[in-house]
Amino acid sequence: MKILMIEDNESVAQMMDMFFQKEEWDYTNAYDGEEGLKDFKEDPDAWDIITLDLNLPKMDGMEVARHIRETSATVPLIMLTARDSESDQVLGLDIGADDYVTKPFSPMTLIARIKALHRRADIQSDGPATTEPVSDFDVRTDHFKLSSKTREAYLDDQKIDGLTPKEFDLLRTLARNPKQVFSREQLLQLVWEYEYYGDERTVDAHIKKLRQKIEKAGPQVIQTVWGVGYKFDDSELDNE
Repeated sequence: MKILMIEDNESVAQMMDMFFQKEEWDYTNAYDGEEGLKDFKEDPDAWDIITLDLNLPKMDGMEVARHIRETSATVPLIMLTARDSESDQVLGLDIGADDYVTKPFSPMTLIARIKALHRRADIQSDGPATTEPVSDFDVRTDHFKLSSKTREAYLDDQKIDGLTPKEFDLLRTLARNPKQVFSREQLLQLVWEYEYYGDERTVDAHIKKLRQKIEKAGPQVIQTVWGVGYKFDDSELDNE
């Protein structure tokens, strides 16, 4: 695995360097935002994972993330932040981060997050590149169909465009079990494959972005069950 870590704290960078070496991962560290963005843009397709601190000299991590997403919509991106406010973390996810880790963190926690995210990216890249609808949809309801092979989803034959890997996995998990209510904790374990130690805001942020993309294709099918979680339900579309 080839990792770009954009981190200005030398002690954090040195600590993670030891763990990356133990995993036998190729690792580059940039100590400010401008240097990190330059390293990324030299070969955007070279990186398997990017970890990005929010508080960086020369260019803020949020701005770096925006530029990265302008170049690549798919490179896995984990934000590292000492900020503990919900607005910062949700903004990071809105910009396009796939995950975030709040400082101080355990090195093994970051390693686990990297492995889980890389595994998801590998699954996505194994599928065919075609954008044509296929007949072997593995999820199908009266109004919705989804193919894990092409990583595509359709609502009343309108393609739901622009789904990130996590958004697709979240939609597939819900749609495979219509009307079943999933708690945020369950979705974290099923979609992210690890626990967030009680921090469930990442689910809400991804649901928000997923709903926005669904609504461009048709009526909303992700429903909130207040006090519990979320469910997929397209049964009401017959009445609309």
